[in-house]
Amino acid sequence: MLVKGLLTQMSGSLGGITASHNRGGMYLRARTVPTDPGSLPQLAVRALVAQLAGLWGSTLTAAQRAAWDTYAANVSVVNRLGDTVFLTGFQHYVRSNVPRLQASQPRVDDGPTIFDLGDYTAPTLTIAGGGSTLSVAFAVTDEWVDEDDAILGVWASREKASTINFFKGPYRFAGSIVGSSTLPPTSPASITSPFPYATGNRGFMQVRVSRADGRLSAFTRTFALAS
Repeated sequence: MLVKGLLTQMSGSLGGITASHNRGGMYLRARTVPTDPGSLPQLAVRALVAQLAGLWGSTLTAAQRAAWDTYAANVSVVNRLGDTVFLTGFQHYVRSNVPRLQASQPRVDDGPTIFDLGDYTAPTLTIAGGGSTLSVAFAVTDEWVDEDDAILGVWASREKASTINFFKGPYRFAGSIVGSSTLPPTSPASITSPFPYATGNRGFMQVRVSRADGRLSAFTRTFALAS
């Protein structure tokens, strides 16, 4: 569990209590055991992490690992409490490549030499009710759009009641929009969610952009009412 101050900022579980937050702020609730802690999507992600861990130790050269370490020392991320922290090179290597492998895109073994996470414009979402098609509108002027092997990855939620305005997760990988220097994607793009949405319910979407050099952005979330 992460704790900041005296019951002012907390994240995680301690004993039978879990700290969480929503739009109204922090709250405590009884800890519950997931009904399906070993679902197929979870197992698939764990397998990717294990694969990348093995590659880090057995395939990457010392120079490649050093490049990721240098990137990590110069690029900060924000943790669940909103604090700025620095990851290790190995953590960045795994963080950057899991979404790429989920999207069936090339793995990046060379550490980025541009020291940032990569900027992009948050897309907007519309959903046609009675189906599972997400319409994702993105800014065609963003750099990733014209970059070969860059992707905008999309993770989707199960449908929620129309009264729900905030959803932290879990999300499931739905698909990606791939950049191209010769035939850039056009907006909006259609992504098939693993979940259907009935008219009048809400769907939430989490997105990240992975640049061709391996930089992985922070995520943004948005939602739409299926109509």
